[in-house]
Amino acid sequence: MKTFSPLFLLCALGALSVVSGTAVAGDPSQWKCESCPFEKAATTAAIDAGVGYVSEDSKKFGDYTGLDQKGAYAVINGSAEYRDDNGRFGSVTATDLGIDVRSIKAEGGQAGVYSVRFGYDELPHYLTGSAKTPFIGNGSGTQTLPAGFPIATSASMPAGALQAVDIGFKRSTIDLGGTWFAGENWTSKISVRHDTKDGTKRSSGSFFSSASQLVAPVDQTTDQIEVSTSYTGTKWQGTVGYYGSIFRNSDASLTWANPFNPVVAGATSGQLALAPDNQFHQFFANGTYTILPQLHASGDIAWGRMTQDASLLSPTTNAAILATLPAMPANSLNGEVNTYNSSVRLAYDISDKFRISGSYAHNGHDNRTPSLAWPVVATDMFVDTTVRKNQPFSFKQDLYKASADYRGLDWLKASIGFQEDDRMRTLQDTVYTREGSLWGRFVFQMKEYASLAVKLAHGERKNSGYGSATWVSPAENPYMRKYNLADRWRDSSSVRADITAIEGITIGLFGDYSMDDYRHSSVGLTEGKSTSYGGDVSAALGENTRIQFFAQSERVRSTQAGSSTATFANWTAYNEDVSDVFGVGLKQTAISGALELGANWAYAKTHSDVALSGVGTDAGFPAATTEQDTVKLYANYRIRENMWINGSYWYEHFRSSDWHNDGVTPTSVPNLVAFGEESPSYHVNVVSVSLRYRF
Repeated sequence: MKTFSPLFLLCALGALSVVSGTAVAGDPSQWKCESCPFEKAATTAAIDAGVGYVSEDSKKFGDYTGLDQKGAYAVINGSAEYRDDNGRFGSVTATDLGIDVRSIKAEGGQAGVYSVRFGYDELPHYLTGSAKTPFIGNGSGTQTLPAGFPIATSASMPAGALQAVDIGFKRSTIDLGGTWFAGENWTSKISVRHDTKDGTKRSSGSFFSSASQLVAPVDQTTDQIEVSTSYTGTKWQGTVGYYGSIFRNSDASLTWANPFNPVVAGATSGQLALAPDNQFHQFFANGTYTILPQLHASGDIAWGRMTQDASLLSPTTNAAILATLPAMPANSLNGEVNTYNSSVRLAYDISDKFRISGSYAHNGHDNRTPSLAWPVVATDMFVDTTVRKNQPFSFKQDLYKASADYRGLDWLKASIGFQEDDRMRTLQDTVYTREGSLWGRFVFQMKEYASLAVKLAHGERKNSGYGSATWVSPAENPYMRKYNLADRWRDSSSVRADITAIEGITIGLFGDYSMDDYRHSSVGLTEGKSTSYGGDVSAALGENTRIQFFAQSERVRSTQAGSSTATFANWTAYNEDVSDVFGVGLKQTAISGALELGANWAYAKTHSDVALSGVGTDAGFPAATTEQDTVKLYANYRIRENMWINGSYWYEHFRSSDWHNDGVTPTSVPNLVAFGEESPSYHVNVVSVSLRYRF
């Protein structure tokens, strides 16, 4: 956890956000509006300064919070605003400057003329703090091993070879933008964003039957820009623009030494390609038009292109095998995908109580990447004699929607609708799928103290015929159906009740149910079911006290049929994921509003089970569980009109079990060099106190 106090940056941004200038004849930005409803001219600022303390090191707790290390940290927040009588304004807000989730936002301009903005924020994503590895150079593109390697099995790893390594990365974002108003009708906007990711992530590599978990480098940037111009008239509005995204990866590959004795000569190192550089560019337009006072139309259209032409790696690092391979047909993928998206919508108000609407959308991905035959080497050890070609998948989608809304009765609001989703695909097991859905939603208002909302839906997806892909070798099981292409029947329902029991007390109850039936799938996903229910209560206990309570439970079940013989199903897996969460919150004001107290408690629990049948005596896998208790307390006391003292306490207890990690040390599996991660578990206390002063 890095700690610093960049107060100079806050002051600099506050100064930059104040837009000023010298009057120039004929410059519209200098015109003074005597009757414009600008806010009263004022300059205000506030700053929070204090100290906090974290009781325990925990990468899991620090994930997305920045509080991963035991010890003190600085509490620094601030804001400043400026506005004059001519509509010029500026503002800056800084949050959590003392920890790794810091953010700064600034904006300035003149109302009705222009505005500019700046933003910066950081966010850490810690993946694990308990990994160990013998590899040297973790986080780089080349990783070697210490003396004593290669080895026959992981149990014979040299003493002292393992080293602890933290895995995770930090994302930093710089956001710039501006808006210009040209007269009453025209508006132009520009937005630029620069994202960086720096750190490490999990990866793995293998040599036939032996494998290693690896720490891959993360050093990536993404640059995005969007430029648009809009026109707003009496009957129509329209926008045209451009969007571009460029991704760059400083590490093209990860090369690692083979920790095990090579099975074939020369298989001493392996190489993996990392995410390649790529680009996406798109031109778009959208608009709305009032045909009649009761008839409105809108539409949008966009053309885009994705490209990827990064240089390819060598088929193998094994020099003996490389000498026997034919030349590659190209030095890069030359990937190109053209995208097309369009839609049109119509809405007609038959009366003030009855409205109908409809829409049509077309989306397409035209993959023009060349399909070439490539030499293939399996795990830098064996040459694959089967010709392998990359498959440039494409698809087209046509989406139709129609709905009607009725508001004719005080106690009833009704909506019904239909949707059809047609998709055509290339190089897939089925060419065409059509999915139709019918739904209805009804809201019953029972006087002023209760309402009931009910939604029902039914959908069916059919394909044009399912066959095994002839270009895949070895062929897939002809009885297997992919869940996104298979015939499916789906039913869903939801209900929500809101009740005002007595003045100051509101109650909400809800329930949701959905069922997916893949009745034509012999092998693959055959059934999916989801249920959730819960409620919330909010009560005002007098003028100074408010209490809230919430609870929710969700169950997700699925059944999957499998085959060990690539024919008919001979085993079944039953998956069940359960999550429960509930909590309570209390807010109290006292001492004539000078003191504000708050308390929140939340509990969450998840349970994941996989049971098997038809595979001998194996009953399934151990359950994976998580459990979390969170308590947050705070107190804010106003010392005087422009000064407050703030205090907070945060306690969190997290425990988990995961059979993927528990008991699997770096030497547990003979042919695997594992990280030996432990399922996260922690008790963390965080206290902070700060002084807020408003200028």
